[in-house]
Amino acid sequence: MMDGVNRDEDSFRGDASGSPERFGYEWQSYSEVLPEHEEQFQRWAVHLPPEEWRGKTFLDVGCGMGRNSYWPLHYDAAAGVAIDVDPRSLASARRTLAKFPNATVQAMSAYDIAYRDHFDIVFSIGVIHHLEFPERALEAMVGAAKPGGRVLIWVYGLENNEWIVYFLNPLRKALFSRLPIGLVHHLSLYPALILWLALRLGLRQIEYFRLLRRLSFRNMRSIVFDQMLPKIANYWPRDFVERLLR
Repeated sequence: MMDGVNRDEDSFRGDASGSPERFGYEWQSYSEVLPEHEEQFQRWAVHLPPEEWRGKTFLDVGCGMGRNSYWPLHYDAAAGVAIDVDPRSLASARRTLAKFPNATVQAMSAYDIAYRDHFDIVFSIGVIHHLEFPERALEAMVGAAKPGGRVLIWVYGLENNEWIVYFLNPLRKALFSRLPIGLVHHLSLYPALILWLALRLGLRQIEYFRLLRRLSFRNMRSIVFDQMLPKIANYWPRDFVERLLR
């Protein structure tokens, strides 16, 4: 167990204006760790191959159901802390990481990380672009890393995703982000089916589609659902992300 502050999970109900309660529904519904998730994690954390985690301490910011903490611990990280704000996400993460005695799951906001100069690696995968104040979260992440430590984020990129930005994103903003989350989950079945069929009929011109084609239908539906549910979803060009990190 590492030092830190565990706050009551109910105190985060109004945490900024992101979508923690909507993602909590997702991670309660899709809480299993699948073998294919390892390849996804390695793609997201491409700058940190498995050997880089060995013996390191890490902080996973916005851990969801905990699968992105699972793999560093599987790679023999010394210890890890996974934080999130929704009770359902935290419950799923605790189940996911229960086999690792060196893992701690805490209710903690990305804006108010209660660690300073503490971790070898601080990372956040698929979270920062959903926040109202990404700069605040990044500042807190940098503060939690040891001097000389590493900070890694994976965010939605604008490049190669223009079709999402100009077609699907307006639909998400105008419709899906306003609908009850259970209804959005039901509706995710239909675009997932269309995508599933299209991939089997030859849609794989870009690398991401080739990856999707290897996934189970359930996993692919969870990805479609993940795209449909948030209130905030920014697709940033590379130079913006570099400025943000600097």
